[in-house]
Amino acid sequence: MVHLGPKPPQHRKGTFTDVSPELLKKLAVLEKEFTVDGATLRKIVDHFITELDKGLSKTGGNIPMIPGWVMEYPTGEETGDYLAIDLGGTNLRVVLVKLLGGRKFDTTQSKFALPEHMRLAKSEELWAFIAECLKKFVEEVFPEGCKEVLPLGFTFSYPASQDRINEGVLQRWTKGWAIEGVEGKDVVPMLQEAIKKVDVPIEVVALINDTTGTLVASRYTDPEAKLGLIFGTGVNGAYYDIVKDIPKLEGKLEDDIPIESPMTINCEYGAFDNELVVLPRTKYDIQIDEESPRPGQQSFEKMNSGYYLGEILRIVLLDLAENEKIIFKDQDLSKLKKPYILDTSFPARIEEDPFENLSDVAELFQDVLGIQTTIPERKVIRRIAELIGERSARLSVCGIAAICKKRGYKTAHCAADGSVYEKYPDFKIRAAKSLRDIFEWPDDLKEDPIVIVPAEDGSGVGAAVIAALTEKRLKEGKSVGLKA
Repeated sequence: MVHLGPKPPQHRKGTFTDVSPELLKKLAVLEKEFTVDGATLRKIVDHFITELDKGLSKTGGNIPMIPGWVMEYPTGEETGDYLAIDLGGTNLRVVLVKLLGGRKFDTTQSKFALPEHMRLAKSEELWAFIAECLKKFVEEVFPEGCKEVLPLGFTFSYPASQDRINEGVLQRWTKGWAIEGVEGKDVVPMLQEAIKKVDVPIEVVALINDTTGTLVASRYTDPEAKLGLIFGTGVNGAYYDIVKDIPKLEGKLEDDIPIESPMTINCEYGAFDNELVVLPRTKYDIQIDEESPRPGQQSFEKMNSGYYLGEILRIVLLDLAENEKIIFKDQDLSKLKKPYILDTSFPARIEEDPFENLSDVAELFQDVLGIQTTIPERKVIRRIAELIGERSARLSVCGIAAICKKRGYKTAHCAADGSVYEKYPDFKIRAAKSLRDIFEWPDDLKEDPIVIVPAEDGSGVGAAVIAALTEKRLKEGKSVGLKA
């Protein structure tokens, strides 16, 4: 296990000589507000562990801690052909997975962009859209027709209660979704009915969360994988707990499930600290929460997930331009006033600008916002983007540290997926540094005991492996859920 890279590069503190004193003063305030030091991280982690435990208790808490009904570790020798879909934040992905054994697999996949209005569409529109995409995919992959029913693993990346592996009652929408008529209902029969209408031979056999899928898929190829993580549109983690350590399952499981059995837990810890005990929120975080479809919910996620990073930058810049009146003077701010006009790629591209005069940033602001920027403004904008990106990474790993401390893991591969993990500049370096700050490992330690590694495809391979494990349990006559 090795360090993920060199120490994070120092930001350009010495290059602000041409920035006005009033803007420098405001930047100093933002530095203080967005910086999360090691002591604060450790305080957050301690409270995180308390909330994880509370979520497993009979009374429950902010973090749902949802049992995933995967009660074996994959061996890596599972085989078979499976269909998988992943309904994420921005795309629907359809995958044909061939598990080959020997910790190997093959996949064929297609992506379908979700229409912009889909997050607020009617329930029937959502399921009809998914069914039509499945039909197109099956017709392409099986041009001569499919003779046998295809088992489908449905990756549903939203908090859903499951009494068994092939059901999922949506608790609440997250990531900006707010489709009526779905919360409180089982999504599996809704999808199955839509599939029936388009006449394709598919049966939904397992519903999984993307984070659980990431955990199981990574474990299929790497026995050291102990956590599955998503750093993307949302933020979440999954791990294997032990049945006897999950009080809310006490007395509810079938008798053939031993108390020492492993059980995947989909934490859904984007809801961490909704009570606002330890999170160091700024006025910008408060504004995002108040203007969101679900104020008071997903407090942790709103500070660090990909769905919100561009929006945090937007409202900081709008504050400096409109309220403080220290940037973008005499500029048209109409586009900047549009909520969520900046996705996460915007601050990412700002950080990636390699030029001394930040000409890429200038072009970006002109093209997207119709705003002309000065070099001093661009330097400050870049630093603000760095502050937002660094805070995101540092907060994100608190869930990792909390789970590892709770389970007593001294070493672990933490398998991560998601657009922020994969594409956001310096995320991996910042995250590794943050884990060192939390665990206070000595500087001369040659290898980090707990490291974040790239995950296998949770929504495809994970769904397939989980379907295979479920199939095996059923063939052996074992239970896959709560008592009837």
